[in-house]
Amino acid sequence: MLRLRFTAEDLLRVTFAAEPAPLMELGLAMAMVQRATVPQFSRWQRRARETLPREATALFGLVPPTARGPLFLDPLSTGLDDGLDLVLATPASRVRTELDRVCPTRRPVTPWIKDLADGEREAWQTLERAMRAAHSALIDRPWSRIEAGFQAERAWRTRLLARDGLRTTLAGLAAGGRWEGSALVFPRPEPIDVALSGHGLVLLPSVLWSRPLVALYEDAPSVLIYPAVTPLPLLEEAPADPLGVLLGRTRAAILDLLPRELSTSDIAKELGISKSSASEHAKALRDARLIVTQREGKAVWHSCTPLGLELLRGADTAG
Repeated sequence: MLRLRFTAEDLLRVTFAAEPAPLMELGLAMAMVQRATVPQFSRWQRRARETLPREATALFGLVPPTARGPLFLDPLSTGLDDGLDLVLATPASRVRTELDRVCPTRRPVTPWIKDLADGEREAWQTLERAMRAAHSALIDRPWSRIEAGFQAERAWRTRLLARDGLRTTLAGLAAGGRWEGSALVFPRPEPIDVALSGHGLVLLPSVLWSRPLVALYEDAPSVLIYPAVTPLPLLEEAPADPLGVLLGRTRAAILDLLPRELSTSDIAKELGISKSSASEHAKALRDARLIVTQREGKAVWHSCTPLGLELLRGADTAG
């Protein structure tokens, strides 16, 4: 099992990542390629193995099927280039520490890995080419779906947090999650015990992974990667609109209208739907605390709540 031991400071500093991290997703994708067949990813795994460029396979020497490779490979970043800048600027001492941590138990020390540890320029150029090739094959093309799935997941979890509180929300991030005192526990094949450092925890949903995973940092917030409810293969045909993924197209369209106050009749007219349908969808949005409704005489007026406005801002950022 995975056991995360929180301090009071960690619980006070739990946040959601604002956007997906491309190099994190890249590392997870490379690990998923190597894993035994995962039912919801089986077709994706087969296709990825068939199309992965030979140049990218150098990463298999660093990223195991568990995805627990050296932490310097997958910093939190907003794009490929700025992420690679961080990777290539990793201090030599940290590179050696991470490779020493990973290689004795998970990967053999090949001449290439030894050259990485020694800071050899050619070895690092090989690493950069491998990461660019893997990103092009696995991450670049589906990136809009990755972003849409991420934003839908984040919006939903934020709503749960507002409704149910932090304790319930954290335990619900993956199947079987539960609290044992101040420790958050998730089922896993192998025992992993993690004591957080007091710097907090960033929650990072992934559409390319299927079980919780922790990146532990001693001098910065650690990262809990957890599986998004909707994995990438199920987003293949989904619209690139995160609200459409989360709410359905009609309700997303209604929410998009309601930064301004509108009546039920106004909504029906704007979207070309019946008044009864508009009323039904508005009720669902109201139950989710995304809009508020008030009655004035015979008219019923609707407008966004702060949570609804936050979802719209997140959708604008993703688009």
